[in-house]
Amino acid sequence: MTHSRYPHLLSPGRLGPLQLRNRICVTAMGVSLAEDDGSCGDRLIAYHEEQARGGAGLIIMGATGVSLPVGGVQRNQIDISHDRFLPGLSRLAETVHRHGARIAAQLHHGGLNAGYAAAVHGVPLWTPSLPLPPEPGDFFSAYLPEEIDSSRMIMPQIHEMTEDDIAGVIADFVAGALRAKAAGLDGVEIHGGHGYVLSSFLSPSTNRRTDRYGGTFENRAQLMVETVAAVRAAVGPDFAMWCKLDTREVGKANGITIEDACQTARWLEQAGAHAITATSYHNTSHGKLHSESNIPHPPELNMPGAAAIKAAVSIPVIASGRIEPEAADARIGKGDCDFVAMGRKLLADPFLPAKLAKGRAQDVRPCIYCYTCVSCIYIGTSVRCAVNPELAFEYQRPAVVNGQARRRIAVVGSGPAGMEAARRLALAGQNVALFESGDRLGGALRFASLAYEPNEHLLDWLEHQLSQVPVDVRLGTCATPELLREWGADEVVVATGAIRELPPIPGSDQAHVLSGDDLRSLMLGKSNPTLNEKVGLGARLAAKVGAATGLTANPGFVRKASRQWMPLGSRIAIIGGELVGLELAEFLAERHREVTVVEESGNLGRGLTVVRRARLVAELREHGVSLHTGASGIVILPDGIEFTGLDGDRVKVNADHVIVATGARSDSTLADELVAAGFTVHEVGDGSGVGYIEGAMRSAAEAVGRIII
Repeated sequence: MTHSRYPHLLSPGRLGPLQLRNRICVTAMGVSLAEDDGSCGDRLIAYHEEQARGGAGLIIMGATGVSLPVGGVQRNQIDISHDRFLPGLSRLAETVHRHGARIAAQLHHGGLNAGYAAAVHGVPLWTPSLPLPPEPGDFFSAYLPEEIDSSRMIMPQIHEMTEDDIAGVIADFVAGALRAKAAGLDGVEIHGGHGYVLSSFLSPSTNRRTDRYGGTFENRAQLMVETVAAVRAAVGPDFAMWCKLDTREVGKANGITIEDACQTARWLEQAGAHAITATSYHNTSHGKLHSESNIPHPPELNMPGAAAIKAAVSIPVIASGRIEPEAADARIGKGDCDFVAMGRKLLADPFLPAKLAKGRAQDVRPCIYCYTCVSCIYIGTSVRCAVNPELAFEYQRPAVVNGQARRRIAVVGSGPAGMEAARRLALAGQNVALFESGDRLGGALRFASLAYEPNEHLLDWLEHQLSQVPVDVRLGTCATPELLREWGADEVVVATGAIRELPPIPGSDQAHVLSGDDLRSLMLGKSNPTLNEKVGLGARLAAKVGAATGLTANPGFVRKASRQWMPLGSRIAIIGGELVGLELAEFLAERHREVTVVEESGNLGRGLTVVRRARLVAELREHGVSLHTGASGIVILPDGIEFTGLDGDRVKVNADHVIVATGARSDSTLADELVAAGFTVHEVGDGSGVGYIEGAMRSAAEAVGRIII
């Protein structure tokens, strides 16, 4: 079958002895879904079964430990270090095979990066050499107090590996591969990247040995090459085995380079590897770099490395790192890689491959690159997804959905929670009407899509999905108890969102001060006399900014319109440094505004996940945004703001406009009114507690589950 839009990505492919139905692989991800003892149970099996049902050609299990507890990097990590794990692995393989996919274990030893095992199990970190003192960095400062597990804040023991230890690690990888084969898995990926034990030997930044496993580049590669050769000898030529390899180490002095990677790949091919998975890693001290290598924010960041390795070897290359389907197809067609491993995209929608194959690209639920999934590893929880609340809960899916008779369900509010609830209810066979007081769907998500572009894809998806199901959408309609009773609502889902009022800050009643709701109205093209007065000065100032920068004024500032102009002055002070304040600061800084953010608490970015927060704060500093935490005594002046800084001194910031990005609170006014009127009510989204996109999508799914079961 020829797929006209994705002829290369959806074509069958061969990886060693494996014939795969397409070129889409589920990249290995640490999702912490194994049982407490490391075995494969219902939760992990259902998670991978969903990916198999969704059409992926190859599923690569994440971080399957060969020497656990030594080398463990996360809680509930998959264990393959003993024969007692074979039954679960076999059941997993059988389940995946029923849906036409192939599955491989990623054989893993965390080495120096196994901080979890050191903290929880008290085992030492295994390393080629005693590490140098860590570089000063900013990543730890990105954590909120509640995200820090004090039990893991210990000084680990460091174990410099002997040659006997090295032989034991090789034997553990061999034993793990043999168990994978015995369990009926289709192959193994040997993890030779990300600072784990094999790559720590390869990297001159961590390997300063003077024996035959250190010194020269060839000696440093010896452990990885010997491991691959030993595994190949043990499993034979007809069992798929390949290696994951760093193409570079970002931000590390004297780290792995692409030239190193290409030569290592040649040696691994000679040692019997059937393919190379091209990845990269980073200096973990710096927060931004956690989204600048193996799980990148910039699209296709690792493609140059993959293409270079592809040119150096004759075996297939698997590329990874935020590659959109169109780009993946083009890259495979160009010969830069043979397969594309997708991670976050297939967490957001495991049915992406099947939907592409059926010509339903618009139906693929988009990843918004918020790093909810990735950050779970850093805070020690099982994986979650902001847009796919079923992720990791596939095993709890009810056998029968919609066991009740068709009922009339009213949904009030069309933000992400309202649209998602209406969509799910309609798919479950309910009679649904969606009431929205405004003239457009989207609610707060429309504003969020302006401040952070990936959110726009979620808004587009929700609007499209809503258009495909029988929902009676009523825009410009205020849902009163009388109207809902007249419509005949059996139950009501209230998704009216949060209120973003101006808090009682001295001077907040001045004309140049905008609340969150004022700014949302401005950016969405809405107006009223008060708002017009507030932005009148800003329009004149913005015209001067436009004239100075060559930007064109566009008063109709709505989604998909010009994102450069808006009627705000050149100097902006933002009070509030949580999610909304920081994303707004980024939005304004990129539009040539001089921005200052003032936050009363000691932490920036509450509401953002730790990896996204670390990146955004670093980028704001790169943009020249002035960031202040621990501020007190904030006063808004006619020409700016004044506050007391951490050192106790008063600070004055000049500003043409002041935006107050605090004061968001849930609002149950309508829900309470409807309950008093006798309706059965379900509150979802920010109206039931400010939870942003993840809270909106998850609360909608949970409410619909309660209604239809």
